[in-house]
Order: sequence, then structure tokens, then C-alpha cells
Amino acid sequence: MSLQEQLLPAFLEDVVGDRFGRYSKYIIQDRAIPDVRDGLKPVQRRILYAMYDSGNTPDKPYRKSAKTVGDVMGNYHPHGDSSIYEGMVRMAQPWKMGHVLVDGHGNWGSLDDDPAAAMRYTEARLSEIAMELLRDIDKRTVPFKDNFDNTTKEPVVLPSRYPNLLVNGVSGISSGFATEIPPHNLREVIDACIALMDKPDLTLEELMRIVRGPDFPTGGIIMGEEGIREAYLTGRGRIYIRSRTAIEDMRGGKQQIVITEIPYQVVKSRLVTAMENIRLEKKVEGIAEVRDESGREGLRIVVELKKDADAQGILAYLLKKTDLQVAYSFNMVAIVNKTPKQLGLSDMLKAYIEHQKEVVTFRTKYELEKAEDRAHVLEGLVKALNILDDVIATIKASKNRQDAQNNLVAKYGFTERQADAILVLQLYRLTNLEITALEKELAEVRKTIAYLRSILDDPRKLIGVIKKEIGEIAAKFGIARRSDIQGEVEELKVNLEVMVTPEDVFVTLSNEGYVKRTSKLSYTRSGGEYANTGLKDGDYVRYLLDVGTLETLLLFTQKGLFFSLPVHQIPEYKWKDNGTAIVNIIPIAKDDRIVSVIPVKGFSDAAGKSLVFVTRRGQVKRTELAEYETNRTGAIAACKLADDDAVVKVQLSDNLRDIVLITKLGMGIRFREMEVSVMGRATGGVRGIQLRDDDEIAAAEWVDGDEGEIMVVSDGGYAKSSLLMDYPIQGRGGKGIISFEFKEGKRVKPNGTKLVQAYYVKDGYAVMAVTSAGAKYSFKTEAAPIEDRKSPGKQLVVVQKGEAVTDVLKLPIL
Repeated sequence: MSLQEQLLPAFLEDVVGDRFGRYSKYIIQDRAIPDVRDGLKPVQRRILYAMYDSGNTPDKPYRKSAKTVGDVMGNYHPHGDSSIYEGMVRMAQPWKMGHVLVDGHGNWGSLDDDPAAAMRYTEARLSEIAMELLRDIDKRTVPFKDNFDNTTKEPVVLPSRYPNLLVNGVSGISSGFATEIPPHNLREVIDACIALMDKPDLTLEELMRIVRGPDFPTGGIIMGEEGIREAYLTGRGRIYIRSRTAIEDMRGGKQQIVITEIPYQVVKSRLVTAMENIRLEKKVEGIAEVRDESGREGLRIVVELKKDADAQGILAYLLKKTDLQVAYSFNMVAIVNKTPKQLGLSDMLKAYIEHQKEVVTFRTKYELEKAEDRAHVLEGLVKALNILDDVIATIKASKNRQDAQNNLVAKYGFTERQADAILVLQLYRLTNLEITALEKELAEVRKTIAYLRSILDDPRKLIGVIKKEIGEIAAKFGIARRSDIQGEVEELKVNLEVMVTPEDVFVTLSNEGYVKRTSKLSYTRSGGEYANTGLKDGDYVRYLLDVGTLETLLLFTQKGLFFSLPVHQIPEYKWKDNGTAIVNIIPIAKDDRIVSVIPVKGFSDAAGKSLVFVTRRGQVKRTELAEYETNRTGAIAACKLADDDAVVKVQLSDNLRDIVLITKLGMGIRFREMEVSVMGRATGGVRGIQLRDDDEIAAAEWVDGDEGEIMVVSDGGYAKSSLLMDYPIQGRGGKGIISFEFKEGKRVKPNGTKLVQAYYVKDGYAVMAVTSAGAKYSFKTEAAPIEDRKSPGKQLVVVQKGEAVTDVLKLPIL
């Protein structure tokens, strides 16, 4: 037959699917997921059985771990020695197991994630409670199967005389499945088993009065009763584990945070390093030193604080930002009848109880078989002793042992088993005392047989045996609960003062979008002049804010979006540095730009304050400031806009003033701010002024009373001021009144084509005009003549032919 004729065609997806399916089945059933009956993975079961089989028990001396690993690998687990030893190490670590199954001697690792010493150095033996997992295994209580090379037998499951799955918990990841079952308190779990045996229809609420929740070997505080209930009902749920901490007073008015218990599976050394990094990077102000003082007396981590530091605030920050508090997710998956299933608490306990019924039934049958055999032998011996002389004569007359056995069976009706027992009877047993002892033993054995049969005949008696035996285990090995349970998940609120040093700073945002935070010391050292600030060529400062590091900036864009930017998150630069592009801090779109920056100290006192939006098409919207409180860092809708509209200005207001709107074509209107009703955050507003099709809003100012003037500046560099009293209060939405007269004609020098900006002037200040060529001109507001509303103004900015004023900014007074 040719090679080609020996090959069978197959599709790759079929071959891969079949092989992966087999691999997945093996991983799920024989490696990563525990059996619901004994709570052990195959490697753990094989380690425990190998130690038991070789006599490596608690009453014997410790034995080298390498010998155990060799026995397991050679007889039961044909994989690498490292995986076997790792399984053995985990079962010996008291910070991972509710009750250790391996009694280790030597270096078996630490809470700092230090590895255990090599197996040639460590020694081990079974722990006392591990013997309860194996108890009665020699009494045919569990099925055995052939090992990998058919040279010996291994148990399919252990008798597990206590509910190990819940007591010690387990975690594992397989193909398509994962499991995460936390450790529980031995007494609570056994009490729940007994209660469930007494009343099989026990509700989850009744069970949870007994099993209150997990009980981690590392202690800590468990938060989230609802998460526990969900997990016990469905097999999935989430809780939070918090470290046990205390704030202690020290000399000199100082305090320190002392941590004595940390969450389950948290590596202590990494936790200490994380807290030390917070101190070094000064993410929190007030930590003087972090020390690990753990020793023979137990875990102790000390966070020493500086004088007058906010201990509660720092503790809240550490709980939030480090593994002092962690989330734990239940995913209670176990193998049930060779299939992985997600189980609730009741399902797990019922599966365990069914297993115990089988174990005790098989053990009882085994013991009954042994007792009946013994009774049968004793009956033969007692009968033989009653006709002793005849029996002796028959034996003496026989040719050999086999003939003697046959003669006893034939003459007196003994069975072969009884005849064999008579033939091996020792002569001293023929004394009167021994005859009485045999009769007494027979009576005891008959009692035992009756008791064993009653267990098999009466399910209630069977349950009673299980309850008694697991109750004894609870009494012997039970310990007090280590983890406290708190019903509600406590929300962690970290005050900004804990993380940020309060400081008054300058924040600048340039026209081209460069932002920086500068200390006032740097400003002073740089000469204390506004004009000395660092800028790119052609750029200029659009916003300069004197704010505190604990404040937040609300940045509003022309597209109706806003960003919340805490001042302390703005990178710090020297006064003469350019700063960084705003897009590096907030995700503002390239085709959008910031039109207003409003600093807010806090939203707690936001009552009575509003944000007022004015758009290019004359829409006005008023929304309460509190609606703009957010922790989000991305863009949030601030104002609804029409397709051809854009936000021109946003103003923080106390709702008591008047609004003056000035249009580019020289119209103006003044109306009460209260005429604009309060609306929601994502609404579009109402009409503030009725505009011509080719007109749009140039400026919006807030005024009070009749003092002061309204100064307007045109693109031709002309400016003039009109008395505020010349702007009578009107109803919102009108056409307004003329605020500037544009001059046109061949013989007349034009004074501009549109208004660029308008300002309310009560006390004089300086402004800066920027032309299309990039030139900058500064002038005082007093330079603008006070004229009627309908007047052409005076040229204050020299504009070259073909150029125009594009921007006018109010210069800050520092």
C-alpha cells in the first residue's frame, strides 16, 4: 500500500476543533476546576493521597518534599515537578488556605510573595485536618481508577469528611471557564450543612443567618452584603475587602495609621511599595514615613504622618488608590457529574451532603460486610467449642489440612470459612475464659450488625451519623471568624486638600491654546510683569486667571461643549515658559475653540448662581451652576445649538443684573437677566435679540444700575463710549437700538465695517487690540470719547490699508 493510500482527507477546522475540544475537556475536568464533593483539583488530590499512602501522616516525622513530589509524579501526575510542588506549597500557606492541608517545615514563602525554598530543602507531612479529607478512604467509600500507566489505582474523589470546597476555597482558570471561591468559616459551613440536613427546603436568607459570608485567613473587613447574597444565589457576586486599620496618636501632636490586616491575596511588599511611592511622588501631602514592622507577632504596617496632617483624609486616599481596599468577585464554578457548573451556596452544600450520604453508605456496607464475616466466623467457633471433643477427633483422624477442612464441612455443617477458622484456632483459646470471650464478642458483633443495618434501612439514621461526625470535626478544628462583615459598601470620599497643597497661582491660556500654571513666586522672580510671560511668536494671552490649586476651571467651547479641569492638574511651568498645548490635557477637537473659562471654588455653594450662555445668533440660555458639576474628563454637552450657531460667551451670574448684547452691525439691547427662564443643561435657550440675516452678536456684557459706559471698538480701530443710561431696559427679543454709526462714502474716511468687541466701563482699565497682521496696540478706556450712541467714534488703533482689528482683550490688573 502506497503512502498516499494510507492518508485520510480531513478539514483543518474539524481537526483543530476536535483536538481543542479534547484539550479543553481535559483542562476543565482534570486540571483547573475543583470537584464539588471534595473541593480539590486533581493535583491537590494526588498530593494528599500520595502522602497518605506513603504514611506521611501527622503522627510521623516530617519527610522531604522532593520525595512526595517524586511519588506524585511517578505514580499519579505525569507532569512537571514544578506544578506539583507549587500545588503543595499553596496547601501549606496559612495566608491562602482557611485550614492548611500540608504541615510544612522550612521556608514555605511569605505574604511578601517570597517563593518557597526548593523542594530538596523543605519538609512536609499531612496536617491533622487533611486526615479528615482522607478518613475512611480504605473502606471502599470512594471509587478508584487506574493511574496513567495502569500500574496502580488512585481515588476519583476523596471522602472529604468536612466541606473543603467552601472552607478552603479555590481559584483557577481553564479553557472557557474560571473559578473563584473564597474561603469560609469551618464552623459556619458545617452548621449550615447540619441545618440543611434537618430542613432541606431552607431558604437562602435562613442559610445566610448561619453562613454570613466568606472568612478570609488574612482577616480584614468585608463590605457588601448584597454582593454576598447575589453570589450565594447565583454563584456570581462582588464584595470589597478592606484592611483593618487604626489611627494612633503620637508625641508632638502627630498621628500614625497602623494596618494590622490586609485583604486576601494582596502582596504585602507591593502594598508597602505603593504607599511609599505615593509619599515620594507627593500625591498626598502629610505622609512622613511608611514602615513595615511585621514580625513574629503578626502583620503591622505603619504610615507615620506629619504634624497637623488629615489622618482620615489620607487613610481614605490610601484605601482608594492602593490595595488597602480591593474588590473581590465570586465566580463559584465546580465540577458536578463531570460537568462544570456555576453553583450557589445551597447547591454546593446539597452536593456535599449527597456525597457524604454515599460515603457513609459505602462505609457502612463495608463495615457490615466485615462484621457479618466476623459473626459468621464466631458462630462457627462457638459451635465448634460446644462439640470440641468430636471436632478434635475428626481433625486427628484426617489425612491432612484440606482433608480436615472437608471433613468438618461434611460432618458438622460448617462452611469452608468457619472450618478454616477452626483449623487455625490456637490452643489457649480452648480455655473457659476464651470461650466466654468469644460468646461475648459474638453478641457485640451481632449488635453492631443490627446497628449498621439500621443505618442502611433508615435515611434519618444515616443523616444522624453524618451530623454527629461533622459536628465532631467542627468542635475539634473550628475557629472564631477572622473577617468582619459590614452590610453596606462605604463610599470613599477623598478631600482635594489631602492630595493637593493649597496655593494661589496664575493660570494662563493663550490665543493659540497654550496653557500653564505658574506659582506667584515664579511670576515675582521673573520681574513681576504681565508682558514677560513666555509665548510663541505671534501668540498672546487670552485668559489670565488668579486662582487657587483647589479650584476647578470650567472651559466652554464655541460648539456648546464644556470640560471640567481641576487647577492642580494643569502642568506647572515658570512664568517665562510657553506652557503646553491644551489638547494634551483635555480632548478638545481641532475645529473647536475655547470661548470662556470660568473658575469655580466648589459646587456646594452653587445655590443662586447660574451660567448664562450667549450665542452668535442671539440666543440666550440660563442654567443653574450645580448642573455643571462632574467628575468626567471628556467633553460634556453644555448648550444645544442650531447648525449655523456658536457660543460667543459664557458668564457666571448671580441672576440679579441686566444683560447688554451688542451686534457686529452696531445694534444693542439691554434686558433683565431674570427674563431668561432657568433651563436644563442640554437645552437651546431663548431669543435675546432679533438679528438681521447678515448680523451676529459681537459682545455680551453684564451691567447694574445706570453708572458707567458701554465702549465699542470697530474693526477699523475706531472706539467710542456711550453712557449706560442711554441704553434703556427693554423686553428680551426685540430689535434693539443703534449703538454705533458706520461712516461710508468717497470723501469720508471709513471707521470700519463691523464692531469687534464691546466692554462695560465703570472704572477705567487698559485693553489690547490685535490686528490681522499680528500687531498689538494697547490703550486706556478713557481714551475713547464719550459720545451719543449714534456716533462714529475716534480712531485709537492705527490700522494699515488691507488690515483690520480682529480681537480686543481686556488687560488684567495684577
